[in-house]
Amino acid sequence: MPHVIRRILGSIAGLAIALTVAGCSGKQDQTSASTSGKIEVVTTISTINSFVIGVGGDRVHVVNIVPVGASPETFQPTPQDVATASRAQLLVENGVGLESWLGRLLSNAASPNLKTVVCADGLPVKNNNPHLWMDPQFAKHYVLQIRDGLTALDPKDAAVFKSNAERYNAQLDQLEARIRTKIATVPPSQRYMIVFHNAWQYYNDRFGITTLGFVERNPGQEPNPQQIAQLIDLAKQHGVHAVFSEPEYSPKILYAIAQGAGIQVVENLYDDSIGTDPRVANYIAMLDYDTDIIVKGLK
Repeated sequence: MPHVIRRILGSIAGLAIALTVAGCSGKQDQTSASTSGKIEVVTTISTINSFVIGVGGDRVHVVNIVPVGASPETFQPTPQDVATASRAQLLVENGVGLESWLGRLLSNAASPNLKTVVCADGLPVKNNNPHLWMDPQFAKHYVLQIRDGLTALDPKDAAVFKSNAERYNAQLDQLEARIRTKIATVPPSQRYMIVFHNAWQYYNDRFGITTLGFVERNPGQEPNPQQIAQLIDLAKQHGVHAVFSEPEYSPKILYAIAQGAGIQVVENLYDDSIGTDPRVANYIAMLDYDTDIIVKGLK
């Protein structure tokens, strides 16, 4: 495509986004958070919603950007997402590079008063892996970050946010205890996982499971035949019983690995997103469900 035409098309797209934001923002100003009495919060991924609702309760109105069931690592925002961000008072993101699209969205939203909470700030990141929320102890840090962000916007409700955060983090301690009890039923010699993408590093590190390998090394990058062969060899060497994935990913490569290694495919885990099934409708339910699936697959 000639350079001039690309520039024209780019200008048209930018104008369309700007008009969408302006139109939506003007309409929403009359019913903003200051009149509704609630803090308008936008989250990047659905798993974070549980933390915001747990801390904010009826003091917040939460809208999520990445749809349930979609991957935040390959997500492309729409003009409506830009408008959503432009109306919010607080944006809650994960950080550590998970939302590579977010900077562009915020630039288009052009909302100078929008406050931001980066949940993973201050946590020990391994191998640039952003999936820290999969460790319930790290999830408690997310809760405290959100508590502080809400308190900064609404100091009069600080005691409410503090109490809610303490209650939710107590539930996360109980979740961790349940997971440990379930994982303990799996012999240590069987605690090995091959996964589609490496969302399980922090969960596995916390609960004594070894991640032998993962299919997708980078978002959208399929493994080559040599890498597939290596995963098959690892599965055979360690007596792995299953290869694990999530519903949003194509199972084609998984079944090739499973056939080569003589193991099963488990393709109903959740991590980047909660699900529409009530059993995985929030963070705590999601990890309880995932643990049951993992324990069954490891055995």
